[in-house]
Amino acid sequence: MQLTPPKIILDIVSLIQNNNLKGNLTLVRSAVTEDFKNIDYLFNLGVECVESGKVADALMIFECLRPVAANDVRIPYNIGVLNAMQCNFESALRSFDEALDISPDDVDVLTNYANAQHELRRYDEAIISYDKALSRQPDFAQAWMNKGVALHELKRYDEALTHLNMALSLSLGYHEAWAQKGILLNTLKQHSQSAKCFLRALELCPEDSYLLGKSQHQMMLVCDWKNYANITNEIFNRIQQKRKCAEPFGLQGIATSEELLKECAEIYSNDVFPTQGNLVGKLKYTHNKIRIGYVCGEFREQATSILMTRIWELHDKSQFEIFAFDSGFGDNSEYRTRIETVFTEIHDISRLSDLEAAKLIRSKEIDILVNLNGYFGHVRQGIFSYKPAPIQVNYLGFPGTIGAPYMDYIIADHIVLPLESTEYYVEKIVYLPNSYQANDDRRMISQKIFSRIEFGLPENGFVFVCFNNNYKITPSTFDLWSRILEKVEKSVLWLLADNPIAKENLIKEADARGVDSSRLVFAERLPISEHLARHKLADLCIDTLPYNAHTTCSDALWAGLPVLTLMGSTFPGRVSASLLNAVGLSELITHTEDDYLTLAVELATNHEKLKTIRARLAFNLSEIPLFNSSLFTKNLEAAYLKMHERDMEDLQPDHIFIA
Repeated sequence: MQLTPPKIILDIVSLIQNNNLKGNLTLVRSAVTEDFKNIDYLFNLGVECVESGKVADALMIFECLRPVAANDVRIPYNIGVLNAMQCNFESALRSFDEALDISPDDVDVLTNYANAQHELRRYDEAIISYDKALSRQPDFAQAWMNKGVALHELKRYDEALTHLNMALSLSLGYHEAWAQKGILLNTLKQHSQSAKCFLRALELCPEDSYLLGKSQHQMMLVCDWKNYANITNEIFNRIQQKRKCAEPFGLQGIATSEELLKECAEIYSNDVFPTQGNLVGKLKYTHNKIRIGYVCGEFREQATSILMTRIWELHDKSQFEIFAFDSGFGDNSEYRTRIETVFTEIHDISRLSDLEAAKLIRSKEIDILVNLNGYFGHVRQGIFSYKPAPIQVNYLGFPGTIGAPYMDYIIADHIVLPLESTEYYVEKIVYLPNSYQANDDRRMISQKIFSRIEFGLPENGFVFVCFNNNYKITPSTFDLWSRILEKVEKSVLWLLADNPIAKENLIKEADARGVDSSRLVFAERLPISEHLARHKLADLCIDTLPYNAHTTCSDALWAGLPVLTLMGSTFPGRVSASLLNAVGLSELITHTEDDYLTLAVELATNHEKLKTIRARLAFNLSEIPLFNSSLFTKNLEAAYLKMHERDMEDLQPDHIFIA
């Protein structure tokens, strides 16, 4: 016979149903003290609140139960879990400590304790806690997997793989372990195996997730196009249905729709990086200088810093203080040395939680916080979700909208982001003149003299080159390149040898199109100054679509090599056009595949025309704005000043135009 709950419990249920429990804490406390039997009613009510998504109500109920159920491990355990669900990981740890005092061998408590340590980026401590859980339950697959993820974060890759495999040996249908193995294999550049892991995880858990997009991106990294059209169409259809399917960065390599890219970014942002608060509130800082904070995981010899280091050096220190918040690692390179000497302060946030990093940024009273990663590289978008600075800016690392309401501006120009495209961006647009892309006018090009023979290039044939990352090569782009090679006798295509499987697949694709695969020449990676120098061996750089060359385009231009591009319909597909326009070579911007093909063939066969273009590029490098770092810095600072001025006047962010 089912007992009817007492009236006070029914009153609490009514308040929960009407979303009015928050203001009636006294009633819940009264229920606890009125009758000892009410404790079980309230506990079950708390569990029901959790199951229905009313986390705050559940937390209130369990907190009220804490004083009267001192020896019930379920109470502090559930409080810890609920705090973790709300990203209050420090509070979660305190509750789990309380639970462990009651039940030191509880594997669920130990595992969740370790998970909270992991979220706080205390990976070494988390591993110790996982080991305690595993010593009590050696067949606990989740603990094996989670420890493997922590080892991955510590770059202990072999151990991480062993632990993930152990989790799968215990539970072959453990889809999360398959997904985590896919992530690790991507780090290890075993992209084909990574794709298989993601697809296996998707088979086991077919509901909405990002696994299909992840697997597609891994296949793009090795130029595996067997199911390219079907998978791409499926990704597009799912996003149009507002389903989780792909991560924004991977989608940029295959998408031609700005609307689709925005939809994807908003889905991903709302799901993975939702708004967590507003640490800065309505405060107005009154510094003598504007404080600019740059959040980046690539403060080293990497594309972002290669472009930005000179700008940081040129910042007007009489008007600005610049702070680096480093979520990556140093590399002892010349770039790292330059970076370390130019910032007012550098803070290592790689082992801080998002909230800890946000609080640090807030304590430094940063006026403008610039996100140089977005959804690329060492992503720390979660920091921005706490709004630790009055103005938050998306720039350079991720060429598209973040899709988050707490991001105020994106820095662009009129080519990469035309006015008619503003509806596809959550941020307000800052329009810089010339090009949005920063560049370093002091980049060193090695004086080493290379020969074509050293790199397997023909001494007399025409050399087309594209050093873009392999994931940017789509079947349609490769079709175009094959047609160009067919029309230009004795020409070759010089590509980046990003990984052995991509090389094998590209050779197969050439053979399938009737192109002698010996006409594909692959270049290994070199130190950046030597990489720039070897561009002199090529005749013409040909671009990819829908994701253009970005840093690789400015590399080629700086080395004196013309770039032929096909203008795309998204931000990442218009970058080369922006750079070519800013260096005075707009005639190398084409708008159809036929025009791209025709001009590539013409430049390969009309040596005088190409020679004239190369001469003009050489002259323009010092005369035209693209590589004028001082001018770019002044324009960027003018944008910062306008952003700051609007904020100080209590004006909402709006589009900004720098003349």
